[in-house]
Amino acid sequence: MLSRCGHWNAIKRKCTARSISHSRNVLSSSNDGGNGLQIEHTTPPSSARVVVCGGGVMGASVAYHLAKLGWGNETVLVEQSRVGGGTTWHSSGLIGVFKPSLSQVKLTQSSIEMYRDLESKGLNTGWKQSGSLNLARTRDRMTIFRRMKSQSVSWDIDCELLSPEQCKQYCPMINVDDIYGGLWIPGDGVADPYETCLSIISEAQKYGVKVIENCKVKKVNETNGSVSSVETDLGKIDCEYFINCAGFWARGVGQLSEPFVKVPLHAVEHYYLHTKPIPGLDPSTPVIRDQDGYIYIRENNGRFLAGGFEPVAKPAFEDGKIPASSRERNLPEDWDHFHILLEQLLHRVPTLGGAVLDRLCNGPEAFSPDCKWIVGEAPEIRKYLVAAGMKTVGVSAAGGVGLATAEIIVNGETSFDMYELEVSRFLGLHNNRKFLRDRVKEVPGMHYGLIYPFHEFHTGRNLRMSPVYPKLREAGAVFGQVMGYERPTWFEPKYAESGESYDWSGKGNSIPYRIGYTNTFGKPPWFDFVAEEYAACRETVGISDYSSFTKIDLWSKGDEVVKALQFVCSNDVDVPVGSIIHTGMQNKYGGYENDCSLARISENHYMMIAPTIQQTRCKVWLQKHLPSTVAMSDVTSMFTSLCIMGPFTRTLLSEHTDTDLSPKNFPFFTFKMLDIGLANGIRTFNLTHTGELGYVLYIPNEFALHVYSRLLETGEKYGMKHAGYYATRALRVEKFYAFWGQDLDTRTTPLECGRVWRVKFDKGVDFIGRDALLKQRDEGVKRMYVQLLLEDHDLETDLWPWGGEPIYRNGKYVGMCTTTGYGFTFKKQVCLGFVENYNQSGDKQRVTNEYIISGDYEVDIAGIRYNAKVNLHSPNLPTKFPDVEREAYQATRDKNEESLVVTAIR
Repeated sequence: MLSRCGHWNAIKRKCTARSISHSRNVLSSSNDGGNGLQIEHTTPPSSARVVVCGGGVMGASVAYHLAKLGWGNETVLVEQSRVGGGTTWHSSGLIGVFKPSLSQVKLTQSSIEMYRDLESKGLNTGWKQSGSLNLARTRDRMTIFRRMKSQSVSWDIDCELLSPEQCKQYCPMINVDDIYGGLWIPGDGVADPYETCLSIISEAQKYGVKVIENCKVKKVNETNGSVSSVETDLGKIDCEYFINCAGFWARGVGQLSEPFVKVPLHAVEHYYLHTKPIPGLDPSTPVIRDQDGYIYIRENNGRFLAGGFEPVAKPAFEDGKIPASSRERNLPEDWDHFHILLEQLLHRVPTLGGAVLDRLCNGPEAFSPDCKWIVGEAPEIRKYLVAAGMKTVGVSAAGGVGLATAEIIVNGETSFDMYELEVSRFLGLHNNRKFLRDRVKEVPGMHYGLIYPFHEFHTGRNLRMSPVYPKLREAGAVFGQVMGYERPTWFEPKYAESGESYDWSGKGNSIPYRIGYTNTFGKPPWFDFVAEEYAACRETVGISDYSSFTKIDLWSKGDEVVKALQFVCSNDVDVPVGSIIHTGMQNKYGGYENDCSLARISENHYMMIAPTIQQTRCKVWLQKHLPSTVAMSDVTSMFTSLCIMGPFTRTLLSEHTDTDLSPKNFPFFTFKMLDIGLANGIRTFNLTHTGELGYVLYIPNEFALHVYSRLLETGEKYGMKHAGYYATRALRVEKFYAFWGQDLDTRTTPLECGRVWRVKFDKGVDFIGRDALLKQRDEGVKRMYVQLLLEDHDLETDLWPWGGEPIYRNGKYVGMCTTTGYGFTFKKQVCLGFVENYNQSGDKQRVTNEYIISGDYEVDIAGIRYNAKVNLHSPNLPTKFPDVEREAYQATRDKNEESLVVTAIR
């Protein structure tokens, strides 16, 4: 019997003595008559169009959807053991439709549609729409639920906030004495991943898919950068596409090619507690999620199945060698490690203490370093796709991700916008096994963790650092991390004055680094520090480390680079040498694949500055579209980037260079190679990416400390302050700049976000996306990017907007906030987002300026609506420039709007 934790040692002894085996003995036979699955092929064919690696629910779904799209006879699925014998057979089968992003929500909704469709055909998936009851032990968790309820209108999810008493009515067996309330999601449910896997494989076989068991992939070959064949221990298969659906073997499979394909995954121990049948257990019992207790519990064929996501996970198979055999892979129960979950389970469901224990299953699961799924085409090899890293909820992802992957292969594109999940979001460092081992101790806890705005990881830190990092630390920097890069978020004077010693190893008694935190949904603890940094950037001088930005050099012998960039860029990049141009790189829909600045260094040489998170992704896009005559070099790590901004920056910089910095000689949006101090060869951009006066200095790393020190010495008399990411972000939000990955994505066009003036239709080049943008220009946009200033929001006492808030016009839902921040000049909350125009049937209509400005707007923050003033254009913020600077600034603004509307690079 399960009992209170005082007797759990007896449970441990009893369960350890029992051999743990799967109740269905799924590996004993490859045939299952109930699902119609018969594995007829024992050797692979010599050729196929697609080879799918992995016979779990994900690989099965990809093969199934390929078959439905007409490629069944050209698809082979290979499995190193028996189908469903990986993580599929021991998964919990939970399907929760609420996910961290809209793209994941849509993929999960597509999965549910697939299971319903299969069930309607008489195929068993175990799908049961039981609903889920999510409990809140803390006020902050309840705030999250209120935000989810508010956001549900945007994501078309039915849900209901509950009191503790109502939670008890939905599930009488739970203890509600310590909860604040709950969230009921009726559309959630459960499925059986193993039965689903067998069902969809049997269906795929009917369409002609060949399934080969006990067939291990040995090597994936490429020719001219594209997949050409797969070598297995049963023979070679010539193929055009390879799909890595190998679960927690996916990282190892990625290393079976040359070059290696990075699939950053690491296994952790994961526990599933199974009871014996419980008399009278209601089959309609909802899934219970007590995230503050790290646990879940569900009904499973008259039994309880329970588990959770402990705050500190235990890595498994740390040597990277994961056995193929389930018997060898089966890990022993660690009751000491499971104790924290057992304690919470018994607390939340007291009746569980009277249940008879069947087994505790320690089934390892693989997690990615950022707790997101890994999908899409690999950047290293064309036509090599990945669908892995589903972090215990593969059955939630399988239907949608399988469909999207099949669409990419067959149609060259998918109807799902999956840029945030693409494998190209990673760098090589993310695939380092020791990095992954450390990171996955932290990642599973995020699954049920209380995630506050601007969440930062505490593992895998001090990895990428600019040469001025120690100096920034001495100045009181509190660091965030992006693409492995340590970036100051804000500065605290008390740390600068503490004089604490620095420990690079992180093993001593001194503090190795200070990590950014927010830990609230209201006014953040860093507010006052950021306010001072913001003021310096607006009124005196601020200095900020931009080193994490992606920096790429592009050049050619002749004018090939100019022609190539004209084709991939929507703006006209054939500008005079020394000019800087901001441009999007659109896809065929007109959506953004990249948003960047291009400086023309010489006639046939450009330097591209792109968002930090685009370091891999934008290179992949360029490699697909640039001819071989154009050379490309990632110089991100070669330059330290310092941005000085504010009204006195020209005067300050003039003290360190012999170059005339007057507007006539060095106007805005131009580039020069400067000597600064004793250093030379510093690529200097006369812009700031925040709209303030200033410069970005791209300094060869060996000169970085020298230039930084000189600027700081001189900057004292100008009142220079360090400015972190939060301050520069506030500057950009207030000036209505769009952020890549938040406002701009692969389905957002320049016309929708007010950047049509950056699209040069008449430049004489049929650039990518031109036809789609011309069509949209003629027909009108159906959504428009707006800025909303909250009128009646109390900075001190009200919850803040952090993104994802619904927008209402005249009481009717019309859109969602994408980026938010506090406007220190406006002294109001600023929300950026897209507004749409729905008719009575729910169809989108054309959006015009008149439609936007004629409405009364509200923004819903966790169920409370705040009146908002709408802006369509960049606001005129008051300036405190010296007269000479004001004159130059205004002249430039009058001449070209682009001087102020600068790309906000995240």
